[in-house]
Amino acid sequence: MMPMRGLVYPSARYLPFGDHALIVEFGDVIDLAVNSKVIALNEALLKADIKGVEELVPTYRSLLVRYNPAEITYEQLVARVNEIEKMLKDKPAEMVRRKLIVPIVYGGAYGPDLGYVAQYHGLTEEQVVKFHSGRDYRVYMIGFVAGFPYLGDVPEEIATPRLETPRLKVPAGSVGIAERQTGIYPCEAPGGWRIIGRTPIKLFDPRQQPPALLKPGDVVKFQQVSEENYKKIEELVKMDAFKLQFEEL
Repeated sequence: MMPMRGLVYPSARYLPFGDHALIVEFGDVIDLAVNSKVIALNEALLKADIKGVEELVPTYRSLLVRYNPAEITYEQLVARVNEIEKMLKDKPAEMVRRKLIVPIVYGGAYGPDLGYVAQYHGLTEEQVVKFHSGRDYRVYMIGFVAGFPYLGDVPEEIATPRLETPRLKVPAGSVGIAERQTGIYPCEAPGGWRIIGRTPIKLFDPRQQPPALLKPGDVVKFQQVSEENYKKIEELVKMDAFKLQFEEL
């Protein structure tokens, strides 16, 4: 039987993605309410443990469900997922439970683009730091490289376009801005975000379970530290002796 195409339900759209994946779309914009529905469905499907479902990948506005066609058909999967989605409609969509305080040193060698961001907006570097560290950021999704959190929303006053030519190497822990997003590089990687600072904490550790420190729905608060304190934390992290500051929400 051929897969059903473009199934539309009142709050979501169901689309096949290749031969063994389903995409559940909740909208076409970056929006807190839309992302909350994605996260709520992701958690509900994890708990449901549907036979044949092999992987769930939440994004800003959709959820990718990878499955084994030998164990469940596309039609069966759509029906089961939609059944679970309907059950969520009477529950609060907001799933945030944890807030992580992330130490960060701004500017200098750690944040080579801080001066550009300030100049672009007619601000001082201190004002950019105040704007960036002055609010909580939601983890909308994890992607790009393992453990990379896409955080939002950056204050409009410091929203800055990406670099025209991406860097070949961005150090692990670098914190950047790309339009209304901010994010943290969990490892050295190429990238075009405007780097304004760096954190010494590890965002991805394959020895841990789960290996990614953050998950969609978490909250991040950046806390400015001096270069001296950054280096102290860095040494503690290397010895696995740094205690992460998580707050329960």
